[in-house]
Amino acid sequence: MLLVLGGALVAEGLFYALFPDQARRMVEMVGQLPPESLRIGGVAALALGVLVFWLARSLGV
Repeated sequence: MLLVLGGALVAEGLFYALFPDQARRMVEMVGQLPPESLRIGGVAALALGVLVFWLARSLGV
């Protein structure tokens, strides 16, 4: 589980380090979304993450 957390932090850090202007614009856009849209996106990301985690464990990766 720590490897997954570390990987997520590396990916996010790379995004902010390599594309700071785009990251700022994305944060501003997300701030303008209605709460229901954020909730739907969060649930979709959660479901996708659980699926990927389950597949990785099932395949022994």
